[in-house]
Order: sequence, then structure tokens, then C-alpha cells
Amino acid sequence: MILKRPRGPTQACSAILNASWKPSSPIDGCIDALLRLQLSSAAPLSRTQVRHASHATQGRANKAAQGPGKRLGAKKTGEQLVVPGNIIFKQRGTHWFPGDNCGMGRDHTIFALQKGYVKYYKDPEKHPKRQYIGVVFNRDDPLPLPRNSVRRRRLGMVAAEMSTLSGNQDVEVVQDKLVDDNTLKDAPKINRTAVPEKQPALTLGSGYMYRQANWEIGRAAERANIKVRSYKAGDRFLAWRKTSARKARNAERRGMRRK
Repeated sequence: MILKRPRGPTQACSAILNASWKPSSPIDGCIDALLRLQLSSAAPLSRTQVRHASHATQGRANKAAQGPGKRLGAKKTGEQLVVPGNIIFKQRGTHWFPGDNCGMGRDHTIFALQKGYVKYYKDPEKHPKRQYIGVVFNRDDPLPLPRNSVRRRRLGMVAAEMSTLSGNQDVEVVQDKLVDDNTLKDAPKINRTAVPEKQPALTLGSGYMYRQANWEIGRAAERANIKVRSYKAGDRFLAWRKTSARKARNAERRGMRRK
């Protein structure tokens, strides 16, 4: 903003000269006339301009209006696989509460306590309005669980049905007869029918992939009755033949590209 300010001494002198007064003596009249003559021959009155700052130059005025984002929100979606320690939801305040197999940090971050699948749900029996985040062992398990249902143990295990004998398997147990040396004379006679071998179950590995264990893969040839030559760690001749064959194949491929 620009303001026009007159000079202070000049303004005061002009105010005195313009005042209506009469000299009391001839000497005062002469002095007054000389002053008027001197002022009339002087330069005209001048004014100065002062500019005030229109923008703050220090403090927080020149900094960003907002700081960097805090990366809040959901980090894992519903039915996504998590392992213990995975962050599921970051928040300020308790918009979501920890449910089954979940915990909450001091900054209200919800994280997984067990390996399983994420579930977002509400539990009216606990609270009519609160929202919960839980982890289940099976993808198809619902949340919340009924209050009279079987408790899911925090051991990363699920209930499995025990194998029982089929109807055509006869088990005959003979009464034990002990001899003097406390040895079993007649052992129980158990007749079982041959059960076909089941395919190995796929387990979730460290890379979040369902695959067989290494020892099961290594014995695949044995299960298929395929004889494999045993490996010899010190057979350098075999290693040299494999390397030579690989180099020959690569050279052949490069020759085909050039044509």
C-alpha cells in the first residue's frame, strides 16, 4: 500500500504562515514580509512515498501449506493373505477396531497376529456401531463367529476329521496271553484292505505359494517306480560333458539366428 506523506517541518511552517494574525509592531511586519518573500521564491512543497511489505518473508508463510501425506488407510483388502506382523490398516483414531487374531498399536495401527485371511465385519453383540478387522484361518470362514461355536485356537491349525476304518475292514483282536518271560504270545490280528495312495496335500510355502515340500518332490521318481542314477559329487567328467553339451546347443541356436 502506498501512502503520501508531507514533510513534517515544511507542513508546520506553512501552517504558521497561513495563520491569520496581525503584527504588533512595524518590526514584526517587516520580518513577516521577509519570510513570505523567502518562502515564495523557494521550491514547491514535495511529498514522499512509503511502501509497506505486502508479503511475509519469514516464518511459516513461505513453507508448504500441507505437509507430506501420512500414507493412512487400508494396506490389505478383504480375504487377502497375511502373516503375523503384517499391517492391515493405518488410521488416526479408532475408525476400525481389532477383531479375531488382530492387534492394535499405540498409533492405532491394526496388524495381524496369526497367519490367515483378512475379514472386515461388524459385531452387533459386542457393539452396535463399531467396525472390526479380523483374521481367519480358512478363506471361507465367516466373521463374527457365533458365541457357542468352536473356538479357533491361535496355533495356525484348523480342525481336521480323523481317519476311521471303513466297513470292509475287519479288526480281530485276540486275547493277550502272556508267558513266563512276560512276552506277548499271540499278537492282535488286524486285516486291512489296501488303500490307494492319496495325492500329497499342497501347503502354503514361504513365498505365499501352494506347493509340495522339497522332500516330496525329490521322491516323485521313487513313487512312480522310475530308477534314477545316483548322484556322485566328485564326478567331474559328467559335469564337463553337461557343460560341453550346453555350450554346443547355445552355439547352434546362435548360428540359426544369423541365418
